[in-house]
Amino acid sequence: MCRHLGWLGTEIALSALMLEPPQSLLVQSYAPRRQKHGLMNADGWGVGFFDGAVPRRWRSAAPLWGDASFGSVAPGLHSHCVVAAVRSATVGMPIEISATAPFTDGQWLLSHNGVVDRSVLPLTATAESVCDSAILAATIFERGLDALAVTIAEIGTADPLARLNIMAANGSRLLATTWNETLSILRRPDGVVLASEPYDDDSAWQDVPDRHLVEVTADRVTLTALDATKGL
Repeated sequence: MCRHLGWLGTEIALSALMLEPPQSLLVQSYAPRRQKHGLMNADGWGVGFFDGAVPRRWRSAAPLWGDASFGSVAPGLHSHCVVAAVRSATVGMPIEISATAPFTDGQWLLSHNGVVDRSVLPLTATAESVCDSAILAATIFERGLDALAVTIAEIGTADPLARLNIMAANGSRLLATTWNETLSILRRPDGVVLASEPYDDDSAWQDVPDRHLVEVTADRVTLTALDATKGL
């Protein structure tokens, strides 16, 4: 059900995060190692990055492995804050660019790795697509990212089968949740990587426990347990 990745640190080429590592998002698009649901992620891909304070996006409904243009340009695109994803569409959901992460409200970039019953989500006119991830993203944007922990706990309680791993960034903060999906963290000298699964075999990767919120800023990484007993 998708793989995603976030970066906060010094400026880095998109290719160094997405294409060059031995188990990069490119490889995870056709041969993920830790994915529990689905065999590959061929239903689109997207990357969002910050140009100063402005979020920019490049998205496609085609597989990442088939995009030669991105492979050519990615080494020349640099950013200090990145959110990227490869998609395995939920059964019944549309395969289209507007259904592909990252989503944005003009300030935040957001990706969802998982699935959620749309009936537990409020109706919203701001969703980019009718797919579950787009409606979830719009809900999170409307409630605010400072309420992310409470929002995920509430939705996860309403839909016990939901998988709600979120990756979100605004240029100075990188947030992620774990809820029935995997997430790993790599603290590097030049920044921090959060990813659905490690992109290499570096022993410094650490798994994030389930039902946690991760917050990365310029000077710290904080993990907080998500409380499923608290609602809005």
